[in-house]
Amino acid sequence: MATTIALTRTDHPKPKPRDEELTFGRVFTDHMFMMDAVADQGWQNPRIVPYGPLTLDPSAAVLHYSQELFEGLKAYRSPRDTILLFRPDMNAARLNRSAARLCMPPVDEEMFVTAIKALVSLERDWVPRASGTSLYIRPTMIATEPFLGVRPSQTYSFFIILSPVGAYYAEGFSPVKILVEDRYVRAVKGGMGAAKTGGNYAASLAAGEEAHRRGFSQVLWLDGVERQYIEEVGSMNIAFVIDDELVTPPLTGTILEGITRDTVLQLVKDWGIRVAERPITITEVLAATRSGRLRESFGMGTAAVVSPVSELSYQGQSVTLSNRQVGPLAQRLFDEISAIQRGLKPDPHGWVVEVGS
Repeated sequence: MATTIALTRTDHPKPKPRDEELTFGRVFTDHMFMMDAVADQGWQNPRIVPYGPLTLDPSAAVLHYSQELFEGLKAYRSPRDTILLFRPDMNAARLNRSAARLCMPPVDEEMFVTAIKALVSLERDWVPRASGTSLYIRPTMIATEPFLGVRPSQTYSFFIILSPVGAYYAEGFSPVKILVEDRYVRAVKGGMGAAKTGGNYAASLAAGEEAHRRGFSQVLWLDGVERQYIEEVGSMNIAFVIDDELVTPPLTGTILEGITRDTVLQLVKDWGIRVAERPITITEVLAATRSGRLRESFGMGTAAVVSPVSELSYQGQSVTLSNRQVGPLAQRLFDEISAIQRGLKPDPHGWVVEVGS
């Protein structure tokens, strides 16, 4: 495909919000990246255009058969006023793993990063400056062929939109309460759990709404067969510090291969902390909590980075973690990852990618 990205600038720039007004995912920048694919012909016509509505036929495959995927990453403003991306190559690779599972065409991974750099560079004035803020990047692919019939689409659109954001949780970097879900099922082995596709999130909505009504921030999912093995939180991977070891569920095809998860595992190994990627049951977690062996727990994801857990509720019984305080490892990881992402500390693993001017 052509590597030149055509540019059409907006005639109606939007007012930019103040950093202190930012929430998450409510405001979008002036431009978006787009390109299109036809089966066996590859991706064509890469372009940056004014942000605006998409035109879809009512019979477009995405609307009827949910052939769709997306990614999520962020751009950060450094103290030197440069704009930085964090591990975008991993997002590119994960997008293509999702695409393979959904019978969608792969995106050239170099083009994926190039497109993000071009769009973020154009919209660099939208990258906020305040601590805890960033520019959220949402690459998305949808099936566009107009037809009714269960088969892969023959045409696709890929687009990238940008949103300046504040903290993912209204409470900021504070411990959150989590409800352990043992009725609904989000994913099973052989299913779509490892793909970043909208259907996985739609499957979580009913449980999430019930949890919110009961005062919880997130749902913790158990496996879909025995309803005992911990999988992931609604929008994050999960980890537990038991004795002197970090324990997190393994990647067995039912949970997302999180980029923040991978970052956390690498950092704690660098620090000499033992890591176990193994099956862990809710029974083991509750027993470790009651015995004092479970020192802390936290979620790991792009949106919140690290999210400490203060309470787990399971079948009507609740246990408190870390005296409802932020645990020392969660705090250290949050500080370290945030500092690397913003160019405040050295990046020993080459994770940070600078966006050109």
